[in-house]
Amino acid sequence: AAAAPAAAAPAPLPAADNLEASWNDVSQVDVLGLEVGYRLIPMVDKGQDGELLKRIRGLRKKFAQEVGFLSAPVHIRDNLELKPNGYRLALKGVEVGGGEAYPGQFLAINPGRVSGPLAGRETTDPAFGLPAVWIDATMREQAHALGYTVVDASTVVATHLNHVILNHAAELLGRQETQALLDHLGKESPKLVEDLVPKLLPLGTVQRVLQNLLEEGVNIRDMRSIIEVLAENAPRVQDPAQLTTRVREALGRAILQGLFPGNAEVQVMALEPGLERILMQAMAAGGEGGAIEPGLADTLLRQTAQIAQRQEDIGLPPVLLVPAQLRLLLSRFLRRAVPSLKVVSNSEVPENRTIRVTAMVGAQG
Repeated sequence: AAAAPAAAAPAPLPAADNLEASWNDVSQVDVLGLEVGYRLIPMVDKGQDGELLKRIRGLRKKFAQEVGFLSAPVHIRDNLELKPNGYRLALKGVEVGGGEAYPGQFLAINPGRVSGPLAGRETTDPAFGLPAVWIDATMREQAHALGYTVVDASTVVATHLNHVILNHAAELLGRQETQALLDHLGKESPKLVEDLVPKLLPLGTVQRVLQNLLEEGVNIRDMRSIIEVLAENAPRVQDPAQLTTRVREALGRAILQGLFPGNAEVQVMALEPGLERILMQAMAAGGEGGAIEPGLADTLLRQTAQIAQRQEDIGLPPVLLVPAQLRLLLSRFLRRAVPSLKVVSNSEVPENRTIRVTAMVGAQG
């Protein structure tokens, strides 16, 4: 009889040494990550003098100068699972944006007033959502003549990354960055910092106040003023939201300057007096977490979004001026629905600025 076939040899087990878990198996998540498909590798390759690599370094420097702290570096890696021309932006391991870029081609972005169409690969500008077309280099002059904004592939990715970094500035300010900020200020004003942390406030509270400012687009470059206000108020106030209000009032001139440069007239939206009264009553009943009646909330959201869009259409920043007691409530309530809206309180406006109300939220007709 034929010999029975030999049983297949069992696969060798991994060496016992390899089975034991260790801290080497735990990889830290990058705070900021950029992953690229294989056709975009030359843009980020130091050996190939990658243009995007230079732009990213410049972005981080510009962010530090304009926003007021040094963010984590951007970790770049290739990802063969992406489309060849694809890229992905991640914050703490979670995707927050992505798109495609075509080295050697140019993105012609329609800012809303072009005089004709372009032949090419139709798409959307990844940073701002505007209609756009990828075109060959030979069509650049034609695109400019028609009114398009024309940028190269590395600029597309860099602009998108910059947009993500600015929109998530508050999340990029961790305890480590907050401590580094205080250490930096402490070199010039050691007593100021020593008297505040940890004597009057824990580091976490200072971090939360700074994050609150960043969440509403207020830079933290003037750390000396911020720390002075915190030190002055901390003996009586420990709540980060209330401390943020005091800091905003001290930074009012800078906040308004960022929205309305120079001595320009402060052209704002305001609440119709009847609506303002109802909201004040809701505040009185429930504090800063006071609930807004659902029907009224829907109307408030809809009208604010419509008027904010009209402000932007005529070239004005959408700014809602409200009484100090309502600022935090309305900012939290409206921020998600109208991301571009800034809610400013009367007490934040310097006395030397002229205010003109251009639209009323809550007005009938």
